[in-house]
Amino acid sequence: MFKIVSKRPLNESGLEIEFVIEAPLVAKKARPGQFIIFRLDEYGERVPVTISATDPEKGTITIMVKRAGKSTRMLHLMEVGDCLADVVGPLGHPTPMEGLKRVCIVVGGVGTAIAYPVAKGMRDRGIAVDMVAGFRSKKYVILEDELRACSVNFYPTTDDGTYGEKGFNVDKLRKLLDGGETYDEVICFGPLRMMKMVCDATRPYKIKTIASLAPIMLDGTGMCGACRLTVGGETKFACVDGPEFDGHQVDWDGVIARSTYYEAEEKEAATHICRITGGVREHG
Repeated sequence: MFKIVSKRPLNESGLEIEFVIEAPLVAKKARPGQFIIFRLDEYGERVPVTISATDPEKGTITIMVKRAGKSTRMLHLMEVGDCLADVVGPLGHPTPMEGLKRVCIVVGGVGTAIAYPVAKGMRDRGIAVDMVAGFRSKKYVILEDELRACSVNFYPTTDDGTYGEKGFNVDKLRKLLDGGETYDEVICFGPLRMMKMVCDATRPYKIKTIASLAPIMLDGTGMCGACRLTVGGETKFACVDGPEFDGHQVDWDGVIARSTYYEAEEKEAATHICRITGGVREHG
């Protein structure tokens, strides 16, 4: 069993919550860019989530989870002292950082939680990081202080203009590139369509662009094939070959299509039907 030792909301929306969990073996091995798969109980689904931080001395890992499907809603209801049934990891390859001097990280929404350990790892290695962080609105901003501390330049944007520059993070990236900024690499974290747009924006500049992908996963070993995707015309498995891939080689249409396969089942799982009244209520 893996005990929750702390829990805190990351912004005023309450959609994103940080959990610190006892997982000493994972804490000793994990590196920036890797992830875990957890189950709430023996009947629960397997949920992949990036490791945001580790404390090997205390034997803990930190994860940041957005309330989305049934399992993440149930996790948000758990409290300090409660235990997860399974925490498996670290999984996937750490983020390659060798030879990099200047990088631009583009993040959207909860992708910020994935970007943070990578940005921190780069800062610790002396790599200069420009961070372009996009959010729907000010109330959804997370990890602002942490991201600023990891960045040479921090460029926040919001769709409605309530914080930072009004507009989308991809538009800000284009402005930087059009203005003559150069990078050894661009790395993106966030919604699939956003990352596809980032790759489209960098392609004319021939800047290597890495995308962190988290398609549907089950066993985390590559055996089930659920997380397969096409990169450079070859089949890859995100759990063992990724989670980061050359974004200019990813078959984005295929990845996006596969991500919607279970939308009906996810909606059904999030719907509560009262056995007494027959009323239907969407879980918030």
